[in-house]
Amino acid sequence: MGWAIHLHLIAAIAWIGGAFFMFLLGVSLRKKEDQEAVYPRIGPIYGYFETAALIVLLITGYTMIANNGLLTILFSNITNEVIDSLRTKLYIVGVIIVLTVVHMTISMMTLHKEKTPLQKFFSRGSSMGIFLLNLVVLHYAMVLRDIL
Repeated sequence: MGWAIHLHLIAAIAWIGGAFFMFLLGVSLRKKEDQEAVYPRIGPIYGYFETAALIVLLITGYTMIANNGLLTILFSNITNEVIDSLRTKLYIVGVIIVLTVVHMTISMMTLHKEKTPLQKFFSRGSSMGIFLLNLVVLHYAMVLRDIL
């Protein structure tokens, strides 16, 4: 695995750590004025940082899968604990990517504007989904590490 695992771990720390930070920030900033002071400034920086981390995760994850000859196995009928766990992890990553696109699209469209109730619902829902699914992906990463 070499360099890819190290970059993957650093990007995972950035991605999940950033999600934890934003979650704690969201919980701690109860006043609308505080949110309006912080989110327009930190949101875009966070978004670019997290996008870079996600891209690194996807590239290094693909690299490790391809380098270990798992690419064709993933799309075959072969089933075992490792392949099934990896498939599950990748399905969840796919959902996280969709939720990230939804969240970032709404965030960029409404950066200096008031969100509609529907936009708030989807923005907060996708953000919470990303946060929770990150924990599931982390679980499957630990399952794979324990197996291997």
